Amino acid sequence: MASDGKTVPQQKQETQPSKEDVMDRTPQFTSPGYKPSNKLQGKVALVTGGDSGIGRAVCHCFALEGATVAFTYVKGHEDKEAQDTLEIMRKAKTLDAEEPMAIAADLGYDQNCKRVVHQVVKAYGRIDILVNNAAEQYKSSTIEEISEERLERVFRTNIFSYFFMVRHALKCMREGSAIINTTSVNAYKGNDELLDYTATKGAIVAFTRGLALQLVGKGIRVNGVAPGPIWTPLIPASMGEEETANFGAEVPMKRAGQPSEVAPSFVFLACNHCSSYITGQVLHPNGGTIVNA
Repeated sequence: MASDGKTVPQQKQETQPSKEDVMDRTPQFTSPGYKPSNKLQGKVALVTGGDSGIGRAVCHCFALEGATVAFTYVKGHEDKEAQDTLEIMRKAKTLDAEEPMAIAADLGYDQNCKRVVHQVVKAYGRIDILVNNAAEQYKSSTIEEISEERLERVFRTNIFSYFFMVRHALKCMREGSAIINTTSVNAYKGNDELLDYTATKGAIVAFTRGLALQLVGKGIRVNGVAPGPIWTPLIPASMGEEETANFGAEVPMKRAGQPSEVAPSFVFLACNHCSSYITGQVLHPNGGTIVNA
C-alpha cells in the first residue's frame, strides 16, 4: 500500500487495450516463491489475451511448468507487451518445450478464432489446454449510457470469443484436455458501474457449467477462475484516478491482488494430477470476498 494510504498511486490511461509498461507499479507476473514441478510437461496451451495482466502471468506459469504456450494479443495496441511476454516465456520455458508463439487477432469474430486455432495446431499439432481470458470493460453510471455498439463490442470480446475458440479448438483436443474460462467476482456480487462487463462474466459462469456437462463424456474438463480486484492494465484504462488509487481496498485483505496470485489457480485446473475430479467449477482468488454459487 502506498504511503498516503492508497493501494496504488493515482493514474489513468485513455485507451483500451491499455499499456502495462507505462503503469505506475507494474503488475507482478511472477512470484519468487513459486516452485514449478513439471505439472504441464509436454502439454500445448493456448491463452487468449496473454500479453499482459493475468494472461501474462498464466503464460509464464505454464511455461515454467513445461508447457508449450501460444497466446493472442491485439495488434497495434499490445505489440510491445506481446514481445515482452514472448521474451519472458523464452527465459522460463523448459528444454523439451517448443518456442512460444504470439498471434495477433480480434477474437470477437469466428473466422479470426478459427485462424488462431489453425496456426497453433499447424505449429504444435494439437491443443491440450485452452484458456479463454481476453476481456474488456468500460464504466457507466446508467444503462442508458451503454450504446448498442459498445454492448456488442463487450459481448464479442468477453463471451462470443469463448464460444468461437472452444468450437474450433475442440477439433484438436483429446481426452484429458482442459478448458479454463476467466470470469470475475462481479458475476457473483454484481457491479452497477460495469453492467455490460458483469453480464458477460455471468454468462461465462453459465457457459462453463453447461460446457462441462456437454464435454464430460469426452474426458475434457471445463472450469473457471473468478478473480477479485487484480492489478492489471484494465484498471487504469477503465477507472478514474481516485478509484484506481483505492482499487482493492474494499475486500477483506484491503488490497488489490497481483496476477501472480491468480495464475496458480489456472495451473491447478490445467493439471490432471491436481484436478482430475474437478469440472464445471470456479475458483475464487478474490482477497477474501465470500462467494456463494
